[in-house]
Amino acid sequence: TNMKIFQLIVLFILAFLMLAGAFNHLYAPETYKEFIPDFFPETLAHMLSAVAEAAIGIALLIPKYRKWGGLGFFILMISFLPIHIWDLTKDAPAIGSKVTAIIRIAVQLLFIAAGWWIYKTYRIKS
Repeated sequence: TNMKIFQLIVLFILAFLMLAGAFNHLYAPETYKEFIPDFFPETLAHMLSAVAEAAIGIALLIPKYRKWGGLGFFILMISFLPIHIWDLTKDAPAIGSKVTAIIRIAVQLLFIAAGWWIYKTYRIKS
């Protein structure tokens, strides 16, 4: 059906974003420097993010684990939301302008909804 095709497209886009993000945390960590709070060890943030994003990206690609990949994505996106809200409160947001920071929060909310949608839609396959 069209809905199944749409959902697969969303799944593959999210999986790609997660895997690309995991790679980027290791290849170009400076990209995220401004998003990591000063009190949090930067190297640890990159390692944890890379592992979580890679695991979620892989889980989204494997039908047996998609439900858990959706839940992981949902939880990760919720955990990143405060960072994006914090960025909006800065005089000069790391992501760019205040408008861009607001758009990023809206996208984050869509990501949260997408993760929940995947989690609620997929059945656990044995």
